[in-house]
Amino acid sequence: MTNTTAAKPAKPLLGRSQTELTDWIMAQGQPKYRGKQLHNWLYHKGIHNLQEITVFPKTWRQEMAETVVGRSQIHHQVQTKDKTLKLLLELSDGAIVETVGIPTSKRLTVCVSSQVGCPMGCHFCATGKGGYDRNLEIHEIVDQVLTVQEQMERRVSHLVFMGMGEPLLNVENLVGAIKLLNQDIGIGQRNITVSTVGVRDRIPQLAQHHLQATLAVSLHAPTQELRHELIPSAQTYPIEDLLADCRDYVEITGRRISFEYTLLAGVNDSPQQAQQLAKLIRGFQSHVNLIPYNPIADADFKRPRPEAVQTFLDMLISMNVAASVRHTRGIEADAACGQLRGTHEKLAKASDRT
Repeated sequence: MTNTTAAKPAKPLLGRSQTELTDWIMAQGQPKYRGKQLHNWLYHKGIHNLQEITVFPKTWRQEMAETVVGRSQIHHQVQTKDKTLKLLLELSDGAIVETVGIPTSKRLTVCVSSQVGCPMGCHFCATGKGGYDRNLEIHEIVDQVLTVQEQMERRVSHLVFMGMGEPLLNVENLVGAIKLLNQDIGIGQRNITVSTVGVRDRIPQLAQHHLQATLAVSLHAPTQELRHELIPSAQTYPIEDLLADCRDYVEITGRRISFEYTLLAGVNDSPQQAQQLAKLIRGFQSHVNLIPYNPIADADFKRPRPEAVQTFLDMLISMNVAASVRHTRGIEADAACGQLRGTHEKLAKASDRT
């Protein structure tokens, strides 16, 4: 009888700690000290295959040629005038994810995806309109950081989980990636932000890990009614429950929460709604990030006027709410989450039809 069960893919080297890499090296009959060498070449030199590790014996490297390191291939890339670099990365199964490098004179921030697509279905989000495939593995998250680092030839200093996907639907791999990025690559946890639209029971779950990363909660509305219109999952996870979990998170971790608020012209950007938002989060150890909407195809929302953004900000500050406006980078590169991937797929389909 033929066994038709598909063989499980080999676990890649990327995503393993130095201890795990040392155990693997010794299992291959190599001396223990080569584990530290492998770790250094993997996380600090950014190798894509074992052939690149010139300190290893050539014969052994040839024997291990089929070893899966776990790096992706660059499928497409765009760099804007402000030097923002947006990449589409092709994973081992052919899936495409986005990652973005955002440089300033003092830092390099990477916007990381946590899923292939997203199941949350937020009406103003390009990723949600593209559907959902699967969670990303630890090595696929870490690879995004290494790829941006090598393409921009700068060390990554900050990290935001604000790319494709809902990070709290992938908590195990999210936490594993954060710990590895901190311990093995050297990115401080306080320089890492995890953005979530809110998933019931997951904020308390994340709190139990006592990470030093910042939790950014996407509100986008000051009332349950409007939030439900914009974010379908709000029906089963009302804003009152979400904020209760946020308060518990602050108490457990001692970390301030950041509230993300995308301003949509004529929808949630009025002075009255700014007042409602200020009252909603009163008493919180928090900060509000206002994000002027970045228009996407297949959505009717519009970017608010600069005067409306400033008025909204001024109203929050007048009510003693810590708030700021996030400067949008890379608009000409389809900067919205999932936008470049969606645009590229549409162009590919159109090309196939011609």
